[in-house]
Formats: sequence, C-alpha cells, structure tokens
Amino acid sequence: MKRLLSIELQKIWMNKASRVLTLAYFILLSFIALIASIKFDLGIFKFHLAEMGIFNFPFIWHFNTYIASILKLFLAIVIVSMMANEYSYGTLKQNLIDGMSKQEFILSKFLTVVLFAFCSTLFVFIMSLILGFSFSSYTELSIVFSELGYLVAFFIKLVGFFSFCLFLGILVKRSAFALGFLFVWNILEWITKGILTFKIFPDSKTASYITQFFPLESMSNLIVEPFSRLSVVKNLGKQIGVDNLKDYDVHFTSILIVLVWTFIFIFMSFKMLKNRDL
Repeated sequence: MKRLLSIELQKIWMNKASRVLTLAYFILLSFIALIASIKFDLGIFKFHLAEMGIFNFPFIWHFNTYIASILKLFLAIVIVSMMANEYSYGTLKQNLIDGMSKQEFILSKFLTVVLFAFCSTLFVFIMSLILGFSFSSYTELSIVFSELGYLVAFFIKLVGFFSFCLFLGILVKRSAFALGFLFVWNILEWITKGILTFKIFPDSKTASYITQFFPLESMSNLIVEPFSRLSVVKNLGKQIGVDNLKDYDVHFTSILIVLVWTFIFIFMSFKMLKNRDL
C-alpha cells in the first residue's frame, strides 16, 4: 500500500495545479484562526467573535469541523483532477501496462482519499487545540476532549465526499464536467428535498427521513450548523419567542449511511473501470 500511495502522491505533487490547490486548502484552513481577531464596533453595538465562545471547549470541535468542511471543495477539485489526468495524460494505461491491476489502481486512489481526509482531520485537531487553549474559558481535560465525535464525523464526511468525487472523475473523465455534475446533483437534492418538505410531506418528518439517505444530504447531516448553539443566539431566540429544538449530536446512523455510500462509490468506481475499454 505504501508503494501505491507514493505513486499517487508523486503524481499530485508533479501537477502544479493540484499542488497549488492542496497548499491553498491547508492555508485557508489555518485562516480559521483569524476569526479570533474579528471585532465589530458599530457604535453601541460591539462584539468580539472570540469572546462569543466560538473557541470554547468543547464547542470549538463542532465549530471548526463545520467551517473546515465548507472548504473541502478545494481538495475535491484535486481528487477529480487526479482521476481526469489519468485519462488525459495516459498514465492509467501506462500503470496497467507496468503491471498494476485495476484493483490496485482504485485502491491507490482510495488510499489518497483517506490520506487527504486524515491530514485534514489532524490539522483541524491541532489547530483547535491551539485556539481552544488560547481562548477557551474551560481547559479541564474532561471538557476539552468531550466532543471529539465531531472530528470522527469530519473524517467520515471527507472520505465519503472525496469518494463521490473520485467516482465522478471516473464516470465523466473530465474534471470540469465532473465538478459540474457534482453541482447539478447538489441542486437536484435541494429541489427534491424542498418538494418533499413543503409539498408532499409538509406536516411530518417523513421528508427528513427520506432525504437523510441522499448522498450529499447524508454527509451534510453528519455536522449540522453550530451557530444556533451559541448562548448569544439562544438568548436572542428566547427574547423573540423562538425555541431551538435542533439536534446537534453526531449519530451512528448518519455515520453508517455515509460509510455505505462510500463503499458504493468505491465499488462502482472499480466495476466501471473494470468493465470499461481503456
């Protein structure tokens, strides 16, 4: 596996665009720390984001993983391009001629996906610890590490999403079209969810039950938005008579659904590559 992974990493590093996007992704992740310096001074209305508790343990695990997951598109472009370049530059055929099996080829891509997800998760973990111990009001270890489930959800979410991108790269063969397909699929899920929620099942939870099995929706459900957890938002909601009943927990069923989709994407990628005339 080490040999397969080293081959893929060399391909990515030798490609200037992929190298720049990968570096840009991790640089942008580090910019989360800049949120701590944002201050608003609008007359009598003043607040400092860091003082609102966004970097308090254990909330920081939820906040940082949610923000970091928004930036995953940068690595998604790398994953899609990684596959598209195999066709454009003929390296896929060359790898197979050199003795690599199609199963090993897909495995090498999946290992790269897992490595990207792991490095992203590790980066967010270290950055969250630094920010947390710098700004958090709670530094007891029992509190610091009490919601690490969000890091697990973040890792699973990235693996699932990148596996979907890998599948699209094999399916479409062109990075631009693959990313376009990803965008269209996302729009279709939104439209379908809207129809189910507001037209077909407006007075029940049936729509949510159905849409939780959609690939992108299932990944989104792993880490829901964290902002309404903030005390300032809760207090504002109480003042206007709005109770927040949202479930913020990471659920095993949500993780299982994404893992099933990940298996489907990788299996379909292998079957497609196996049956396709190269």
